Amino acid sequence: MTAFLGVGGGSHRARHMALLRQPGRSGSALQAGAAPAELLLGHPQSILHTEADSVDRANAMPSPRTLRTHLSTALLPPSFWEKRCKFLYVARNAKDCMVSYYHFQRMNKTLPDPGTWEEYFESFVNGKVAWGSWFDHVKGWWNTRDRHQVLFLFYEDIKRDPKQEIRKVMQFMGKSLGEAVLDKIVRETSFEKMKANPMINRSTVSKSIMDQSISTFMRKGTVGDWKNHFTVAQNERFEDIYREKMAGSSIHFCLEL
Repeated sequence: MTAFLGVGGGSHRARHMALLRQPGRSGSALQAGAAPAELLLGHPQSILHTEADSVDRANAMPSPRTLRTHLSTALLPPSFWEKRCKFLYVARNAKDCMVSYYHFQRMNKTLPDPGTWEEYFESFVNGKVAWGSWFDHVKGWWNTRDRHQVLFLFYEDIKRDPKQEIRKVMQFMGKSLGEAVLDKIVRETSFEKMKANPMINRSTVSKSIMDQSISTFMRKGTVGDWKNHFTVAQNERFEDIYREKMAGSSIHFCLEL
């Protein structure tokens, strides 16, 4: 994460940057939500915290630059706010996010073994997962949306009406596209289309890094899969935790379509 934190710190070009944001493993939110933005803005660069040359590569990119990250508002460099960068944030309901990240962590050999579903449930609700607490992450960006240039999108809305959400991105970025182009974006960024695309589904990545015999990188892309994992007791406990941690927040999530 340290490498990324240096991006744009003193660069005059930072004011032109647009960040594609999402909490860790918002299902296919990055693909389903940010992919339309890729076609609208140009392909966003993935500045990974594991890459030693992340800062250099970002600074070498032509302006305007688009970056993709999982950082919370607390970890974002002040220059991003000062330069009035635009942010696209895609959030997914916590229950489906938990399920998706559990399976992702099972197959991703660069991450610690998540243990059993019961063990991972405890890790998630206590914020002991990659990128920290889902609750803090989402609340941070939700509370920032009116003070900065943040377009807050919901994964569930993208699944329900992708064309409408793409229009929101267009308006936010000051773009105008015809209906035919919009229809093409909807087709090309569908979960099914991208799951079959080797450039997106990570099928070319070594099994020693991502073992897709355990779970595929793009797994289901649905809303409500949590019902296949949560026990009644877990669901009741999670609801209690959610009410406590999200108390006072006006944000509402769809849990099934």
